Amino acid sequence: MLSSPMSSSGGPTSEQSMVAAAAVPFDAILMAAGAGSRLGHRPKCLLQLDGVPLILRQISALKAAGVDHLVVVLGFYADEIAPWLGGTGVRVVQNPDPAQGQISSQRIGLQQLRGRSNAVLMALADQPMIDSPDLIDLIAGFAVRPADCLLMFPRVQGQPGNPVIFTPAVRDAVLSADQSIGCRQWRQANRASALPFDSDNTHYLIDIDTPEEIESFRRATGRSLSWPTDRKEG
Repeated sequence: MLSSPMSSSGGPTSEQSMVAAAAVPFDAILMAAGAGSRLGHRPKCLLQLDGVPLILRQISALKAAGVDHLVVVLGFYADEIAPWLGGTGVRVVQNPDPAQGQISSQRIGLQQLRGRSNAVLMALADQPMIDSPDLIDLIAGFAVRPADCLLMFPRVQGQPGNPVIFTPAVRDAVLSADQSIGCRQWRQANRASALPFDSDNTHYLIDIDTPEEIESFRRATGRSLSWPTDRKEG
């Protein structure tokens, strides 16, 4: 069982986490290729919290956490999402056939990082509450993992969450495997090498897939998610 660096009072110490996380150079893949089929076939990552699209909130959090190289994978609604990414400095790639599913988008993102020596953080663009301290805590946990741990995922109250972080060896193993293999399949096949980062931080569990979850989010947090009122032009 792993957790973030702890203070004597038992709570996470941000300074300790930042020092530990700084020892882990990392790249990131931000997944934003989904169809949003349960949300009226709309791009979930453009939902806005406090007036900022979720995808831009994630990009800001990743940059604040110290990401070296950030790849955003688009698929469905790429023409709607891409204009929002102008000026962010991220590398944008597109899955030409996103109907093949999330695994195909993961693999396209991983291919962009082939040959790099950094750890890889795989993030979802529809997690409204993830911020840079959450990422830093996870990376800090990864920094002090056992030597045989190749992948770490957050676990809150027994439930696995996101994002996940793994070594370049996992990236290479996934890419060298059959096209049906993604990060989840690798994790299921290599359970001894995939360890939880145990936390009580529910940010890792919250993502948005349905209108009901938008309403549940509002009731739980007192904050509202809304769609952009205008289409952004490239």
